[in-house]
Amino acid sequence: MDYKIIRLDGKEDKITSYYFENYSDAYELLKKIYGDSCCSDTDYEYTTYYDIVENN
Repeated sequence: MDYKIIRLDGKEDKITSYYFENYSDAYELLKKIYGDSCCSDTDYEYTTYYDIVENN
């Protein structure tokens, strides 16, 4: 089973083009990109939200 990252707004970008062999690899990519963002640093109006799903 493999996994992919999707945007919650349904759009596509560079991050959504990747496929992962396991959930933790996808999570680590998102953590690497957005892990340094703190709640006080985040502009929620302009933030893109992602989810990790099984690729069917």
